Amino acid sequence: MTRRWMLAALAALTVTAGLAGCASSSPQPARYTLPEAAGSAAGAEATHLLLLRPPRLAHYLDVDGLVMQVDDITLVEARGHQWAEALGRQLERGLRLRLAARLPDTRVMLDEAGVREPGALSLRLELDRFQGRHDGLAVIGGQWQLRDAEGRLLAMAPLQVETELDDDGYPALVRALGRGWDSAADQLAEAVRRAR
Repeated sequence: MTRRWMLAALAALTVTAGLAGCASSSPQPARYTLPEAAGSAAGAEATHLLLLRPPRLAHYLDVDGLVMQVDDITLVEARGHQWAEALGRQLERGLRLRLAARLPDTRVMLDEAGVREPGALSLRLELDRFQGRHDGLAVIGGQWQLRDAEGRLLAMAPLQVETELDDDGYPALVRALGRGWDSAADQLAEAVRRAR
């Protein structure tokens, strides 16, 4: 009985070692960053101040893998195609740079602590879509709010951007999402101008 048990344990160990060897030889995931934004930030001489809250992401977007919408209700996180850095951090940094380029008279600063500055506007953004879609579009969606220094709501609207992919594949999706983020920054910069 003992010998039979040892043979079974050895067989199980061999199978486990073989599976571990297969698992370790799997290819590393491709990692992506959103395209960088061009432009420079306004300095201390800027006449306006915009405080940007880090964008809030829906839970299913706050993941390592790029998200694909494969039909009208199904979202899939890619295992082999992942963000090189947390998506929320990339979006915050990219939006700050894009808004600074579009609003040259405005200092765009991150508002992490909710600090109130006299005359400053505060921009809050929630995203529930930042994904590829089965029909060949990159989709960005959510809602933004613009508040004054006292926290009063000045403007609020949905954000909806759809951008066609130039080609098949995840690199084309990331580039299309970058172009979509450019369009979102255009919309937000215009809203800031109107609210002044």
